[in-house]
Amino acid sequence: MTQPNAVWSLSGFGDEVDPDPAIQAAVLLALGASHIEVRSAWGTNVSELEQDAVERLKTILDEKGLKVSAVASPVGKVDVSLPLEHEVTRLRQIISVAKGLDTKYVRIFSFYRAEGQGQEDVRDAVMERMAALAEEATASGIVLLHENEKGIYGDTPERVLDIMQTVDSPALRVAWDNANFVQVGVKPYTEGYAMLRPYLEYFQVKDAIATTGEVVPAGEGDGELDATIAALKDDGFAGFASLEPHLASAHELGGFSGPVAFGIAARALAGLAAKNGVTLA
Repeated sequence: MTQPNAVWSLSGFGDEVDPDPAIQAAVLLALGASHIEVRSAWGTNVSELEQDAVERLKTILDEKGLKVSAVASPVGKVDVSLPLEHEVTRLRQIISVAKGLDTKYVRIFSFYRAEGQGQEDVRDAVMERMAALAEEATASGIVLLHENEKGIYGDTPERVLDIMQTVDSPALRVAWDNANFVQVGVKPYTEGYAMLRPYLEYFQVKDAIATTGEVVPAGEGDGELDATIAALKDDGFAGFASLEPHLASAHELGGFSGPVAFGIAARALAGLAAKNGVTLA
């Protein structure tokens, strides 16, 4: 039996369009998005945004009629050897930003390790820190979204599952990124989807080519985006699809696409969504 059309909320990383939130908002609205994911504004990362800047940003987005799907924080994108309190303190600041922007979601990562260290060497320290972050989120009514970034502890489906099962908190869920899995040699849908679907709460959209790691629009790489979207739709997913195209450049704290490339990425997603009976709104 054919499933009825699903409706997903379209969002995207505004700072991949332009540093200016007004331009970010205009482009996202033109592409049919109802939400924006906030990683930085006016060139300032969310971990350093002052309260007056948050209020100014919220005013701009309210005037445009755009809501915030998530705050894309850099928490956990540091070496695990830093004191536990280091990232807990940063998370508190970012939670204040999330509250100011009226979103319950904050993206995080699961820590880098020193050169020469294996993943097992840092596992206990990672779990201690992830549990502390989840506890902080629980107390604030925030949900943390772990992104499977290459190079961190949770870069493969097995280790993401390890984090989810070990921390075992409703305040810690999965932000699924097909391209990042490709870049660590994983076939995302084939090797990870069934394993992580119970925890999957947020869909970050980009694709990548396995042989080079190059990021490409959805459906043009080896990220199994078509199969992933079809499965999410059949599973009844009704959350956010957030564009993170990385089509012009990528760097440690994010990436950039520009308005034209961002539009290409949005149209690629729209094509796959329509093919699979998903409406983006």
